[in-house]
Amino acid sequence: MNTWKILAGLVLAVALIVWPFVIENRFLIHIATMVCMYALLALSMNLMLRIGQLSLAHGALMGIGAYTSALVMMSLGFPFVVGFLLSGVVGGLVSLIIGPILLRIRGVYFVLLTFAFGEIVILTFIEWVDVFGGVNGIFGVPRAQIFGYVIKDRSLSYLMALAMAAGGFFLLRALYRSEFGAIMETLEDDEELARSLGVNAMAYRLAVFVLSGAMAGFAGGFYASYFTFVSPGAFNFWTAVNLIVINVLGGIVSPVGVILGALILVPLPELFRDAVQYQVLFYGLALIVFLKFMPDGLYGLIGKMRGKRDDR
Repeated sequence: MNTWKILAGLVLAVALIVWPFVIENRFLIHIATMVCMYALLALSMNLMLRIGQLSLAHGALMGIGAYTSALVMMSLGFPFVVGFLLSGVVGGLVSLIIGPILLRIRGVYFVLLTFAFGEIVILTFIEWVDVFGGVNGIFGVPRAQIFGYVIKDRSLSYLMALAMAAGGFFLLRALYRSEFGAIMETLEDDEELARSLGVNAMAYRLAVFVLSGAMAGFAGGFYASYFTFVSPGAFNFWTAVNLIVINVLGGIVSPVGVILGALILVPLPELFRDAVQYQVLFYGLALIVFLKFMPDGLYGLIGKMRGKRDDR
């Protein structure tokens, strides 16, 4: 069975890498790139949901990463690799600074505080025109450049996004199966028990928040160079809402569910542009239906059909 799983995994990996060069459909490649980018973002949100805290700051953290990468390249003249790395570092650093304050609060108050933080960040981007370009944002962000080669081809951008999503997926999969992951589960289910066993709950929550913020920052760094512009509207409250819907739709219980959610939800705005005004309505209905009938999402449903809960 393990041999077949390895072979199936290798075939899937080859297919994911090769198909853009075979089909050469720019629209499909763009959709696939967006799926990979939002998968990484949704995985960063999954970290917070797994410790029982719902963050509405992730759109802002993505924006911080995007603006960091753009300004480092355009204002300081550093190459893409430096800007991209700093996008994740700054995203994690901001999370490290605000985490000790926000993470002391639980429940709806934490949600409101992260929402307020996100709004403050967006207002900063809008009002500090000299640095962030105001409502219009920053145009002409340099494209990704690795070893002197500028990545203009969408297929190569897709491969970069795929590598990011795969890295996030395997990182979380390993994390959830480790002792750290077991402590994360305890923090959600019974934090008092974890503390009685000598676990520093705040330190673990802060570590999760920092990793989550860094992943969101990396996604923002990729976004900036992929679209070659950044503006505050791309990182608002609805970005975080989309990430929550992706997790609920696919299933919070496993990173596989997050990928399933991204595969289903991300293409919808592109496929149904004429009905974009109904997007919020669809998200609301999807949340109600899945929370009512499939609380573990699509992955949980698949697990039940296979006779097991999940493999984390």
